[in-house]
Amino acid sequence: MRDFKIYFLLFITYSFIGWIIEIIDRFKVNKKIVNRGFLIGPYIPIYGCCAIVMVLLLHSVKNPVTLFTSSILIASIGEYVTSYIMEKVFHARWWDYSDYKYNLNGRICLINCLGFGILGFILIKYLNNFFYNIYSNLNETTLNIIFYILITIFIIDLIVSFKVIFKVKNMSLKFKNPDNTNEITKKVREVIKSNPLIKRLFMAFPNVKPIIKKSAITIKNTTKKLITGNK
Repeated sequence: MRDFKIYFLLFITYSFIGWIIEIIDRFKVNKKIVNRGFLIGPYIPIYGCCAIVMVLLLHSVKNPVTLFTSSILIASIGEYVTSYIMEKVFHARWWDYSDYKYNLNGRICLINCLGFGILGFILIKYLNNFFYNIYSNLNETTLNIIFYILITIFIIDLIVSFKVIFKVKNMSLKFKNPDNTNEITKKVREVIKSNPLIKRLFMAFPNVKPIIKKSAITIKNTTKKLITGNK
């Protein structure tokens, strides 16, 4: 159980580092700080999950080329699978690399894969030993306090964030007058303004917004077909 607690702290740590990386990356583009996390808190679980998988599978790898390429493989599979599952579940593309050179279905791209390879190399060679030694040297009481506080916050964050995301997913099903695209778009704006969590979600993942607009147009066209009897 102690090992599980230590690895959970490592997971949160690497998720936080991933959040920092995303913040810096988007700041260069938007010139402002945007919470790029899927969740409300300052962490991005895909970074933590991939990092833990790397630690478990690659901790004994000595060859730097093998370590680099294996890190690319693990991170790329993680990002691709996450993108695919989230799109199927929420009917929205949360990130899209279609404009990047050498991308695969817009889900992963070469430049990011190379970056993950470098991060994986640094993680295994330097970071993981550093953080693991810190957490493993904590006494049982301190470790338990930190672990239970963090896991409670994380679980609550998961519940709240998923409720917000499913609300966004089902937005287009709640409009009273589906024959008016402008009215639907206006309603979406009202919902966004009234809920800061939804507003943050759209800022973090701008690709989601067009999905809502597309749904509005689909509802309008479907309603017209029903009214006119066209197929």
